[in-house]
Amino acid sequence: METGKAVKKLETFNDLTGLRKAAIFFISLSEEQAAEIFKHLSMNEIEKISMEIAGLNAVNSKTIKSVVKEFYHLLKTKEFIAKGGLEFAQTILEKAFGINEAKELIEKTRAATQIRGFNTLKKADSGQLVNFLIKEHPQTIALILSHLPPDQTGEVLSEFPEDLRGDVAYRIATLGKISPQLLHDIEEVVDSLAETVISEDMSKTGGTKALAEILNKSNKVTERSILARMEELDPELASQVKGYMFVFEDIILIDDRGIQKILKQVDKKDLSLALKAADDNIKETIFRNMSERAAQLLKEDLEFLGAVRLKEVEEAQRRIIEVIKQLEDEGEIYVSGRGKEDDMVV
Repeated sequence: METGKAVKKLETFNDLTGLRKAAIFFISLSEEQAAEIFKHLSMNEIEKISMEIAGLNAVNSKTIKSVVKEFYHLLKTKEFIAKGGLEFAQTILEKAFGINEAKELIEKTRAATQIRGFNTLKKADSGQLVNFLIKEHPQTIALILSHLPPDQTGEVLSEFPEDLRGDVAYRIATLGKISPQLLHDIEEVVDSLAETVISEDMSKTGGTKALAEILNKSNKVTERSILARMEELDPELASQVKGYMFVFEDIILIDDRGIQKILKQVDKKDLSLALKAADDNIKETIFRNMSERAAQLLKEDLEFLGAVRLKEVEEAQRRIIEVIKQLEDEGEIYVSGRGKEDDMVV
């Protein structure tokens, strides 16, 4: 019989991702306990868990108990391994839970604590990474690059051939759930990878926002070719990526008060270089938010600047974009259409 009301489906233990389990575990704690654990997490981890907590639907008590029980067992497994090694832990766990559950607990704990070599890759220069990765499958490249800082990934992508660049970028944007087995296979390719925390089910590492951050760190040629390729492969996905991106031309989407805050933070030389290739609309936006004298001095700088390389202009614009993104993240400025994570500029 229909009541006319939508009934929220209760999630069962087997439906849960690792991140969802973490969120459920947190709501099982007191506020003080949760806050204490937050002190030991990165801001990125806190944000992810907080978003997941905010999006939780109804969770039954049986599921909550199962999640808490699993966390406890994994914690005890880690203790056993630390005390006596894998064999000792295996013996204890088999006696307590049986062979199959003991094996599962050991594998989950190893996946969550194993030292991997992404830190090694983070220290490599882009040339080394290109030579190393270019022989690998695009999906493998996408997974590895999605674990690296956006600026480093942007440099690597810019040195790939155009077809490979577009293919890898598309795969980064569409990366979903990555199984621990696939990450284990990549371990063999990489040799030694950084410490990566993998949840029981899988770890999500990509997405349109991640790719947008990478493209914001890339040069214009790389950015345009990747977006063009994505337009061909999946126009809707390309639109989503653009929605998360901030380009220098978007500065006109910021109100005057925000522009004034930006001008206080940016280097005057960068501002002159960035405006060298800007259209009149952008220049006027900047000029009207300066004192008459400061605007006149800037106009004179632009007149006497002479010819400059496009690369220098783009680098100056990227440095200003970094200032804008930082102020936006701190809530100091507002970019029209980007006030919330689910708002997009298209």
